Amino acid sequence: MNQEDCCNTIVRKKHYAVGLSIAGSDPSGGAGIQADIKTFSALGVYGTAVITALTIQNTVGVQYVHPVPPQVVYDQIVAVMSDIRPSVVKVGMVNDVLTLKAISTALRQYKPSFLIVDPVIMSSSGKQLMSDNAMALLINDMLPVTDLLTPNIPEAKRLTDNNDLSGAAITLLQYGVKAVLIKGGHSTDKDKTDILFRKTENGIVTDSYTSSSVNSNNTHGTGCTLSTAIASFLARGCDICHAIEKAKYYITEAIKAGAEVETGKGTGPLNHFFDPEPLIIKDYE
Repeated sequence: MNQEDCCNTIVRKKHYAVGLSIAGSDPSGGAGIQADIKTFSALGVYGTAVITALTIQNTVGVQYVHPVPPQVVYDQIVAVMSDIRPSVVKVGMVNDVLTLKAISTALRQYKPSFLIVDPVIMSSSGKQLMSDNAMALLINDMLPVTDLLTPNIPEAKRLTDNNDLSGAAITLLQYGVKAVLIKGGHSTDKDKTDILFRKTENGIVTDSYTSSSVNSNNTHGTGCTLSTAIASFLARGCDICHAIEKAKYYITEAIKAGAEVETGKGTGPLNHFFDPEPLIIKDYE
C-alpha cells in the first residue's frame, strides 16, 4: 500500500448498541432500573439509566415512593443523550407531573430514534405508582411522540376507560402513539398472548405473540423486563415485530429459568442471565 492509499483509507469507528432506561429504582433488584440494566446486559446492549424515583420495596410489596427532583431527572437525561446518544429510550415508572414534564422536555429536545413507554401505573401488589394528574399529562404530552406503548391489560383499561381491549388500543392510537402492545400476562388463559396494534398506510393492523404460561411465583419485574428486552433488540437493529418476538421468547425463558429459585418471601425475580450475550459492537454508519 502506497502513501496515497494510506491517506485515503477509511477508518471505521465502532460503538456499542446502546439503550437508555428512564425509570424508578427497585432496591430488591427485581424490577425498575435494576431489571432494565440486567436485561440490557444479558442481551448484549450497553445500558444507560436515569432514575426517576426511589421506591422502598422488596419482593413482598411497595412501601412508598420517594421522587427524584425533576431538574435532576432532566439533567441526567441531558448528560446521557448529549454524550452517548442511545438510539432507543424506554420510559418506565414516573411518579408525578413535574417529573414527567421534565422527561418529555428532554426527549423532545434530543429526539431518540425510537421511544418506548411502559406506563407503570400500579404495582403488582396494588400500590398506585402514578398520580392521576401524571396520567393526564402522559396522555396529552408523552404519547403523541411515543413509538411503542406497552401497557398490560389493567393499564390499557385505566388509560382509556374502556374494558374492550381492541377499543382501548384504538383509543391509545388516537392519542398519537404509533404502536401499542397490550401485554396478556394478566389473562387467566393457559396461553399468554400479547397483541400489537400498529398504524399503517392500510389502516390498523394487528400481530399476536403467544407463549405458554409458566408456573412460577417469580414474576416480579416481568413488565419492565419485556419492554427493555424490546428496546434491546431494537437497539441491535431488529424491526418492531421481530424485536417483540425475540423479547417474548427471552422473557418466557427467563421466567422458566428462575421458576424454582427462592429469592425473598414474596414474588421473586426472573433469571435474566440464563443465556447472556457479549456486548454487541457496531460500525458507525
